[in-house]
Amino acid sequence: MTIESSLLLIVLGCAAGAFGALAGVGGGVIITPVLALYFHLPIHQAIGVSLVAVIATSTATSSVHVERHVTDVRLGMILELSTTIGAAIAAVIAAYVNKKAIAILFVVFLLYSASSIVKRAWNSRKEKLVTEIPPYEPHNYPAGLTVALFAGAMSGLLGVGGGVIKVPAMYMFMGVPLRVATATSNFMIGVTAAASAYIYYGRGDVHLAVAAPLVTGVFTGSLLGARVAPKIRSIYVLTLFIGVTVWLAGQMIFKLSTGAM
Repeated sequence: MTIESSLLLIVLGCAAGAFGALAGVGGGVIITPVLALYFHLPIHQAIGVSLVAVIATSTATSSVHVERHVTDVRLGMILELSTTIGAAIAAVIAAYVNKKAIAILFVVFLLYSASSIVKRAWNSRKEKLVTEIPPYEPHNYPAGLTVALFAGAMSGLLGVGGGVIKVPAMYMFMGVPLRVATATSNFMIGVTAAASAYIYYGRGDVHLAVAAPLVTGVFTGSLLGARVAPKIRSIYVLTLFIGVTVWLAGQMIFKLSTGAM
């Protein structure tokens, strides 16, 4: 690993960590395809490294959100039971899934992520910065636990935090304010990723020379993103996130069609 590559990984981690902290998605949705496309890591190694980076995102952001009493710790711990089971099972299965099939599934996930974020961006286009959290009471736990199980499976299989699934689910199905859902998702994704990362590491799919500089950048970016989140309108972050995910999906489709992946 050259110095230039390490510096690029730090920059990538910083950007992905900031996005993850602001949008509550962990950053893995950016890290995995970039490592596979531009750093030429095998898809399983890209997923393993991404999971380690997601743990760093959760660690940095959770400390800030919990301190501000934005995270619903009780809700996160309940949903995490289901999410962790899904992540562990999927991580074991991933070793037996064709690499090209995982790449195609990731493209579908990227496009789903973009469409999900488009809806959030449209709904928040006229929003004002709100510092107070309205009173709420989470409901519809069966739906939340079911979606959390699926989000965990996607985390273990694709190396993402699953926040792009969990945040809308908590917001739309369980009546949790968007800001709380984002903070709670960031609180959960570390445990989710750890359950899968342990299995990937045991298989030798966590490239430490890549993970180390990436985690350094992710931790810094996540901490910065969590600190400035209350001061930034989500429409700006979400719009940029949409552009990045669509671009990466397009690049992966091109690579798949030409047989480069």
